Amino acid sequence: MTIALIRESLRTARQVLRQDYTDQPNPTRYLRTHSKTVDAHVMEVWRSLTLPPELALVAVGGYGRAELYPKSDIDLLVLLPQDASAELEQRLQTLIGNLWDIGLEVGHSVRTIAQCIQESSDVTVQTNLLEGRLLIGSASLFKDLQSALLENLDPRAFYVAKQQEQIQRHTRYIDTDFNLEPNLKESPGGLRDLQTVIWISRASGFGHTWQALVKAELITPSEAKQAAHHERFLQDLRIRLHYLSGRHDDRVVFEYQTPLAEQLGITASPQLRASERLMRRYYQTKRAVQQLNAVLLQTMRARLFPSAETYPLNERFIARDDKLEARDEMLFETTPSAILESFILLQQHPRLTGFSAQTLRALWRARYKIGADFRTDPVNRQLFMDIFRQPQGLTHALRRMNQQDILGRYIPAFGRVVGQMQHDLFHVYTVDEHILMVIRNLRRFTLPIHAHEFPLCSKLIVDFARPEVLYLAGLFHDIAKGRGGDHSKLGRADASRFCKQHGLMREDNELIVWLVENHLTMSATAQKQDLSDQDVIATFASKIKNERYLTALFLLTVADIRGTSHKVWNAWKGKLLEDLFQSTKRFLSSGKIADQAGEARRLAGESLNLYAIHPDVYKLLWTQFDNEYFTRHEPHEIAWHTRLLAHRVNTDAPIVKARLSRIGEGMQVLVYSPDKPFLFAKICNFFARMSYNIMEAKILTTQHGYALDSFLVMDANDAKTEYRDVMNYIEYELTQHLSNDEISKAAQGGRVSRQLKHFPIAPKVDIERDEKGHFILSIIAGDRPGLLARIAHVLAQNDIELHSAKINTLGARAEDTFRIGGKSLEHGNVAEKLCEELRQLLA
Repeated sequence: MTIALIRESLRTARQVLRQDYTDQPNPTRYLRTHSKTVDAHVMEVWRSLTLPPELALVAVGGYGRAELYPKSDIDLLVLLPQDASAELEQRLQTLIGNLWDIGLEVGHSVRTIAQCIQESSDVTVQTNLLEGRLLIGSASLFKDLQSALLENLDPRAFYVAKQQEQIQRHTRYIDTDFNLEPNLKESPGGLRDLQTVIWISRASGFGHTWQALVKAELITPSEAKQAAHHERFLQDLRIRLHYLSGRHDDRVVFEYQTPLAEQLGITASPQLRASERLMRRYYQTKRAVQQLNAVLLQTMRARLFPSAETYPLNERFIARDDKLEARDEMLFETTPSAILESFILLQQHPRLTGFSAQTLRALWRARYKIGADFRTDPVNRQLFMDIFRQPQGLTHALRRMNQQDILGRYIPAFGRVVGQMQHDLFHVYTVDEHILMVIRNLRRFTLPIHAHEFPLCSKLIVDFARPEVLYLAGLFHDIAKGRGGDHSKLGRADASRFCKQHGLMREDNELIVWLVENHLTMSATAQKQDLSDQDVIATFASKIKNERYLTALFLLTVADIRGTSHKVWNAWKGKLLEDLFQSTKRFLSSGKIADQAGEARRLAGESLNLYAIHPDVYKLLWTQFDNEYFTRHEPHEIAWHTRLLAHRVNTDAPIVKARLSRIGEGMQVLVYSPDKPFLFAKICNFFARMSYNIMEAKILTTQHGYALDSFLVMDANDAKTEYRDVMNYIEYELTQHLSNDEISKAAQGGRVSRQLKHFPIAPKVDIERDEKGHFILSIIAGDRPGLLARIAHVLAQNDIELHSAKINTLGARAEDTFRIGGKSLEHGNVAEKLCEELRQLLA
């Protein structure tokens, strides 16, 4: 048969396989049949070349274990009795070329047995060879290879190497980019975790199937059934994903989640998209696979590394090596309260790294004991509170309880959010993982080793009495997500019920409930309102009962924002929250609005004195500023502006100056120029072209018609940018850009992120008046490059004056607030027409 005919035969066979799978999906049958189909065509190519019979062609890796996915490559070993001659090497090159020509993607090696043994010092190579399967050629040579591999195999060393390999893989794939778009093969709880168990079992002589592990008494029949069930689900997803993507792609990106759900017959519910219901099932499978992996690895470790080192902890538990073990396997069945006690013991004995295999199994079996009677038992309620009051180990305890399905059973409301995705464009964790991340962040504030990260938070939490109040608020703050309605108010009811049931003192009960209901208030105020406006501070302070409430809300807010995504938090958000905290604290202690403008003048004057600048030098400049300038700028900013502008009050040319921001990230840029139409739009266009985000803009028109605009900008693509290197470029290029009176065109809409493309949000645009009569433009839309520049262009076209801008970017979601003005806004329906124009722009 010619290569062309073989290629056509393979193509037709694969088409039939795909149709069969569509009609009757059976992952196990498909993978086996696909492997056999490829086997037949590979052997046909081998025969066509009449290669020496003393050679052996061996399938290795996934192909070797007959698990060949639609778009996977095939790994082949050409086994030689001795080094190949030049003529044989040429024929083997033809073999590999022909295999590619028939439509296979081939990874290959050509080795003797000695070379295989030498290469097997790498555990990955060793694993591939252990799964070797003879396709064609010398059976005796292949048998010799298998014997040599077993002779050189140390099961203990193999176990240690594979366990370390798994730890490294988990570390690599636990990155936030894989949380909502997991890799079915490599992510924790994926197919590789199941394969690792089988590899170690094979190397240790226990067998290479789930039923073989049952015979070896490493796994129960029920566990074997669960393992096979979860494996089939992941295999099914991976097969479908390969067909959907048309390539070897194992990552369930947003683009494929909805089509996968449709193929599996999963429909949307009133609260959840079909894709979210699919992914919830995936996360439940992931958790079960991680549980099985942990139990089986520990069970095999106990067989391979028997140990007699034990010491008693109490009458119910002992420590075996570095694991906690129940003295009686039926302990949790007969004394269910021991379930919670076990987690407290792990907290109290940090030398222990987890549960023994038998205790893990016992916990998993006994989780069904946690029902209504368990939850109402005063002993269990006290034990649960003791977990939160331990001085260490809370984060690990809660994560273990979530992994073991204990936490969701004890608090059913938490169980409902396990595995629930959040397509709000800025959370990168499921709801349960986000909640635990917030508690972890709160605990992190208490550790001296991390005090440098958030010095104020670390200082505040040290003096905060009964910090379990904060942890419980963190536990309940998002617990009502996905129910429909306001999750803050629904969560408030859950928190109130919990506090009463668990006997918390009244003041702690009230604080926890208040924190859950108001956990978004501080971030909304800091990121959307003008913190230089003392009325804003007074309004916010009116919601705060006392300084303990303020401190608790500040700590929870920082931990919450930090727990959404590493891309959402930045030093600018930290400064806004800290400024609001300090301003509110001063207001609560004094009960009055400070003379902020006068204080700013005084402090700026003191700073200028250090530069030997007499007040007469800047008197003319300061007379051009109104009180609003002094209230909205910090004293060090005023002093900087004054040093730069005191001698150039009436300059004809634009002045652009930049300096490193004092918050530790980004750059402050000052623009001073005779005011003109489209000035702000041109500045935004300039930074959009540089791929810089404007985090804040303070816009001022002086008494003599000059624009004094100050910006905080950050590189949108690289948080580690050396801003000092680009300051001179910005000063020169932006000056040249503004000196040109030509009105620049509106920035073109940049590329939409994948997440925004598949989970778009309808833009929301509103114009309202605040208490002082100012017009406030609020915009919520999907973020994209050039967004602010396009908004600025529309405002300029409509003769809208811009007084300030607060830019709040949450992942792929933009929530921007502008204080605007203009005579046209006072008339008729101009405001609504402007809103509609902006909605069309942002759609």
